[in-house]
Amino acid sequence: MTTYRIAVIPGDGIGIPVTEAALVVAAKALPGRLEAVTFPWSCDFYLQTGQMMPQDGIDTLRSFDAICLGAVGWPEKVPDSVSLHGLLLPIRKAFVQYANIRPHRLLPGVEGPLRKGGFDILCIRENTEGEYSGAGGRVHQGTKDEVAVETAVFTRAGVERILRFGFEQARKRSGRLASVTKSNAQKYSMVFWDEVTKELAAEYPDVAISHYHIDAIAARMVMAPESLDVVVASNLFGDILTDLGAAIQGGLGFAASANINPDRSAPSMFEPVHGSAPDIAHLGIANPLAAIWSVAMMLEHLGEVEAAARIMTAMETVTAQGIGTVPGQNKTDEITQAVISALD
Repeated sequence: MTTYRIAVIPGDGIGIPVTEAALVVAAKALPGRLEAVTFPWSCDFYLQTGQMMPQDGIDTLRSFDAICLGAVGWPEKVPDSVSLHGLLLPIRKAFVQYANIRPHRLLPGVEGPLRKGGFDILCIRENTEGEYSGAGGRVHQGTKDEVAVETAVFTRAGVERILRFGFEQARKRSGRLASVTKSNAQKYSMVFWDEVTKELAAEYPDVAISHYHIDAIAARMVMAPESLDVVVASNLFGDILTDLGAAIQGGLGFAASANINPDRSAPSMFEPVHGSAPDIAHLGIANPLAAIWSVAMMLEHLGEVEAAARIMTAMETVTAQGIGTVPGQNKTDEITQAVISALD
């Protein structure tokens, strides 16, 4: 049987306890087959070394089968622009993790703010270019003539591959794909995205394609989330929609994600997207379910489908009992132990 080498970056704040919880659950589901190596790269590491990760960090990670990330950021210590561009974004880009996948559905016993079940949305966000390309600059800083320019970069290769990935995911599910743009206002990049979508749609006659503007689909996710299945969007629009998706599924405590390299030429990275939450980092009440859900996605990606399914079933058993469904009601360790017991 295969043993998997997992690079673990707990990061900052609640990333540390939820990552520990997730790895305990993963080891329980796949005993003796996970070799975890922990790296202390974080905002504290930056304060000690001046870097979010060492110069050879990418080369170090390349040999692993997958990366498990906790949360990165501590704005009071290090600006978010530094922590994000020093660790998370370089990993995504270096390993061509161009597909960010986030599932949105209510677990049993969880009430979203809309108290509306029956939806199961898979959001696919372009993860390496678009609005987060980092192209731009500032001149005349601090003067009345200051100018700031941030340029979104959309390549045909980048747009085509994320849309193709979306079509393939739709084929595996209900055969419905929603493509998100703002082409009525952005007449170059988003019209381009729409054109590529229509070109690819001809190759997927079995997939029903719908086109939405970002504002319209945001409203639809609130008013009629059950009408959506697979949603594909650019880096910025996908970022916004997935946080909205986390809200309707009960909160960031359930927000799992995967940063996927689809051709498996480099490791993929799995992380909860709730952030480091410095205000509660010392209280022991962080919900580990998003991190546990993320490692279930990791095991599925590694081909351990049965183990991943067991973790998801255990999570659903726990939330159906009311454990981990209300923020702060249960301790991190209590929720973790409940999931482990459900696995037994």
